[in-house]
Formats: sequence, structure tokens, C-alpha cells
Amino acid sequence: MSKIVATGKTIEDAVAQGLARWGVSQDRVSVQVLSQPSRGFLGLFGVKEAKVELTLLPDGAGGELSGKEVPPAGMHGVPAKEVQIAHAPIMTQEPAATSMEAVDAEVDALEGKDPYQEAIAFLIETGQAMGLDISVEIEKGKDYTTLQISGAGLGLMIGRRGQTLDALQYLTNIVANRYSNSYLRIILDAENFRDRRRKTLEDLADRLAGRVQKTRKEIVLEPMPAAERKVIHAKLQSHGVVKTYSKGEEPNRRVVITPSRAK
Repeated sequence: MSKIVATGKTIEDAVAQGLARWGVSQDRVSVQVLSQPSRGFLGLFGVKEAKVELTLLPDGAGGELSGKEVPPAGMHGVPAKEVQIAHAPIMTQEPAATSMEAVDAEVDALEGKDPYQEAIAFLIETGQAMGLDISVEIEKGKDYTTLQISGAGLGLMIGRRGQTLDALQYLTNIVANRYSNSYLRIILDAENFRDRRRKTLEDLADRLAGRVQKTRKEIVLEPMPAAERKVIHAKLQSHGVVKTYSKGEEPNRRVVITPSRAK
């Protein structure tokens, strides 16, 4: 007997895709589920479609699954589950139009939501998953909007040198821009960590510049994200005795503080 594997957002969609490829109705096939659909992390990452295997039955055989039939091996060697799904009609152009209507409806739903509120909801949900009770305030600026997080135990959301906060900022921008027709730039902050981190980097730049000026030997800093490298460069750009540049490839790009040629 012929077999095909089909995928879709749901098991029903996957079966319909398989039936359309063969041009047969549900009673001409047996269906076995190879994998269930998954929304992934917050519906953004790791989304997995349903996967089914359709077996074309001989003429005269019904589409009912036999209880004695041994299902083939599924994922990881575990026998795949057998399911019975309501008879699906042969796919024509009409279901395709219905599918397009569903897409339009989803687009309309996205456009009807406030991107900043969706971003805040994402952060609160993430905080709850981390065991934190947080609140978020919006501070709108000319070029970007800051979402300021408040609450107890925010060190968990900030992470070492702000690495977790940077990762959450990246995800927050993705969430917000799903609901916006124009690009939105969001800066994520937690109890003014960004300002405190900038002050720490500026103080570091001053100390290291003094050391380079005294020893006349360059200093290579540890890898930093682009935003933090920019703070170092900006702080020392008018120093006169030392200069800075970056070297290496992301994510291991570093700032180098070196003596200026002229003294």
C-alpha cells in the first residue's frame, strides 16, 4: 500500500494536505500521528507542526482503523498513535479560499492589539515563569521606548552584566513588532540598570586609560556587546593621550585601549 507523510498546523490540517495530494476522501486512508503540533516558547520559537502518515487502503476497504493493526514506529522508536478523524472532503479551491480568510482574520487580530501592551504582557508572563512578581512602566522617547521593570529579585532578570536583560530585550522587540506596522525600538531596563552599568563602564574606561597613559602599553578588554563598546569609545574619544578601537568577531569583539601616536 502507498504511504505519504504530511504536515500542518493541526492534525486535521495535516490530514487534509495528504488527502489533497492523493485526491481521495478520508474513507480511503488510514491515519497515524507521527508527532503532535507544538506552539513552542510563547508561540515564537520552536514551533512544530503536526505530522501524520497516511496509508492508502485498497479499493473496498474502509477508513476505520483496526484495533489489531500494529502502528509503525514513530519518533524515537515509540509506536505512533492511531487516530480517527472526521471524514475530510477532497480539497478543492474553496478550502484554499477559506484558508486565506483565516490568514486575513489572523492579520486583523494582530493589527487590533497594542504592541507595547503585548510586550508588557510577555514580560509579565516571563517574570511569572521565573517566579517573579513584576510591574512594567512605559517611557516613550523620540527614537525609542523604554520599558522599565520594577519588582523584587530583579537580579534574576538582569543576569550577569545584563546578559539576561539583553536577551529579554531582544525577545521583547520581536513580540512588539509582531503587532506593529512600523518598526519599534524598545529598550528594556530594570531599576535603572542601564544607567548604573554605563557609569561602571565609564569609570572603567577612565581607570584603564590612566594605566595605558602611564605604561604606554595597550590594554585589551574582555568581549562586550556593541552597546557597551560604544560607551567605552564615547568616553575616551576626546582623551588625547589614548585612543580606542575594536577588534575580533561577534560575540567575541573587544575594545582595545592603546597610546596615541602623538604625545
